Amino acid sequence: MEQENIFHLAIPITDLSLAKQFYLDGLGCQIGRESKSAIIFNFYSHQLVAHLTTDVLTPQKGIYPRHFGLIFLQFTDWEETLIKAQRQNLNFYQQPKIRFPNSLTEHHTFFLQDPFY
Repeated sequence: MEQENIFHLAIPITDLSLAKQFYLDGLGCQIGRESKSAIIFNFYSHQLVAHLTTDVLTPQKGIYPRHFGLIFLQFTDWEETLIKAQRQNLNFYQQPKIRFPNSLTEHHTFFLQDPFY
């Protein structure tokens, strides 16, 4: 039996408009549902729920341990997403680069800065 799964991730945000600006306008995600307290985004076929909070969101130092992202199976998809982020002037936490060159785990990567962290 072949199984297809969709990943669900819930994240805190402090501003619904800013979340839309980053995820909808910036990354091109679609809105599935929206309320006064949350937005459900189709994040590249996965479910990303941005929950409004009044808690103070403290940024961590560095990318670890908390981060999330996409693993692209095709380089062209990675490249298209990179170009989209650059055209939208999204804030890069780490510029595009090749990690672990000349190894089995070599891959292209970049990190975007979510506006809430």
